[in-house]
Amino acid sequence: MQETTRKNQEFMLETQRVQLERQIHMQNEMREKMMSMQVARSRELLYWFGSFYIVAALGMITGFRRSKKPGTLVPLLPLSFILAYQADMAYGSKLNRIKLEAENILVFERDLVSLPMGVPTPATIDEARERQEETKRLNKVHEVFI
Repeated sequence: MQETTRKNQEFMLETQRVQLERQIHMQNEMREKMMSMQVARSRELLYWFGSFYIVAALGMITGFRRSKKPGTLVPLLPLSFILAYQADMAYGSKLNRIKLEAENILVFERDLVSLPMGVPTPATIDEARERQEETKRLNKVHEVFI
């Protein structure tokens, strides 16, 4: 009897371990898919913004040639920075630099990402649920008297 119980417990622990590993792999795969969507979105935005930049630059250069006012070229400066940023995000090493900075934050500035009042525990979750039920019950009693 005890041997069967022990084997049952071992089987359950192994099943839980495998299930947890599968959940971790699934979450990582979902994270990778979300990141690939963000990179694809950045590349698509780069195509559109690059086209806008070319048309705007041609318009500003044409305006400068006609008016000879250097002020017509001023918008090219911020637009150039935006285009460079977007190109770096889509095809450069921007994501790697972001990842390295995120790792530095997790190692050296962990307090920036910690949850207020710490990680929830089953006890704190149960307390919050009970408070919510108590509030609902009190509101129903309050509504009856109104």
